[in-house]
Amino acid sequence: QVQLVESGGGLVQTGGSLRLSCTPSGRTFSSYAVGWFRQAPGKEREFVAAISAVGGTTYYADSVKGRFTISRDNAKNTVDLQVNSLKPDDTAVYSCAARFTGSRWLGLTPSEYRDWGQGTQVTVSS
Repeated sequence: QVQLVESGGGLVQTGGSLRLSCTPSGRTFSSYAVGWFRQAPGKEREFVAAISAVGGTTYYADSVKGRFTISRDNAKNTVDLQVNSLKPDDTAVYSCAARFTGSRWLGLTPSEYRDWGQGTQVTVSS
């Protein structure tokens, strides 16, 4: 099991940007598939983006495609989510999740991931 810590959330205006980071505790992240999910008040947790351990395959929810970018920084041992052109509908708690795979696999649903962080709040004002 790996402990994950998210950082980088905050309050921004519509159209603003943030860079969220997911950092594992005591593990090398390069062999883990990582997903970002978000949950707004009163709503179900929803998939945002994911990246595979091998090959750097990425996948995005339609609602964020073209605005969000997931990337892996093996030198810093993080997986980052660059969020641009933010809208009030993007307001949510953003959480990262990880699964050890060592492969090109990536998951799109919360149940496919084993390890989760506590989340970081992103609030977009209109």
